Amino acid sequence: MPFDWNAYAARIEYGGESTPTLATLRELHLAHATHIPFENLDILLGKPIQLDLESLTAKLIHAGRGGYCFEQNTLFAAALETLGFRVTRLAARVRMGSSEVRPRSHMLLAVDVEDEKWLADVGFGGDGLLLPVALKPGEVEWHFAWQYRVIIDGGLYVLQSLRPEGWLDLYGFTLEEQHAADYEVSNHFTSTHPQSPFVNKLVAQRPGKEVRLTLVNRTLTEQRPEGLSETTLADDDAILETLAERFALSFPAGTRFSYK
Repeated sequence: MPFDWNAYAARIEYGGESTPTLATLRELHLAHATHIPFENLDILLGKPIQLDLESLTAKLIHAGRGGYCFEQNTLFAAALETLGFRVTRLAARVRMGSSEVRPRSHMLLAVDVEDEKWLADVGFGGDGLLLPVALKPGEVEWHFAWQYRVIIDGGLYVLQSLRPEGWLDLYGFTLEEQHAADYEVSNHFTSTHPQSPFVNKLVAQRPGKEVRLTLVNRTLTEQRPEGLSETTLADDDAILETLAERFALSFPAGTRFSYK
C-alpha cells in the first residue's frame, strides 16, 4: 500500500521540510522517537505482531499505539523512503552491557544522506537514540541531556550510551543488508518464544530530552543523566493509568495484560 505521509506527519506532530536532507532526517527522527512509544502490549493481549505496512499504519498511526523495533523502524523506513532517502535495513545483537552473544533480534537503519552514512533507530525504547548518529567511530554526540557514540569492537559497530558509571554497550551490528524474511523470523521468536522477554514482561518505554521513562510490569523507572528513580505501581488499574498519562497509550477500563 502507498505510505500515508499526511497521517504519519500528523501522528508525530511533524510540520517540517519534506526534502531528503540531514536536517529533515534529524527532525523526523526526534519527532518519531518522542511521539510513538516503545511497547509490547499486543503480545500480552494475545494479539500477533504484524509487520506489513497496512497493519503498522493502522496500529501505530491511526490507533495511536506504539510498538517495538520491527514495527517502529519498518514504519520509519517507509516514511524516509517516501521522502527520497536511501535506507538500508540492518540487524543488531543487543548487549545492554552484557558480553553474551545474543541473536540478531534488533532492527535498525542506515541512511545515506549528504555523502555520509547515519545510524537511525527509533525502535530501541528508553535507551534509544533521539537523533541519528553519524557512523564515525569514536565521535561523541549529544542528544540533549544524553551522550552517544559508535565504536568498533571486533569488526562490529557498537552503539554506546554514556551512563554515570561509564559507557554502556547498547548493541553491535554490521552493515549487512537485511530483508523482510529476516525480520519475520526474528519477530516470530521475539513475539512468541517462551524465553523471549517480550512474552513474559510488560514493557513500555519513552525516550525524552531530559528523562527516559520505562515501565516493566509494575515498576516505573525515570532515568536522568545523574541517576534514576523507581516507583512501584499499586495494581493493574494503576498500570492503565500510568500508560495513559506517561506514555500516551490508552486502553479500555478493565484491560488486563498477561505477564509474569
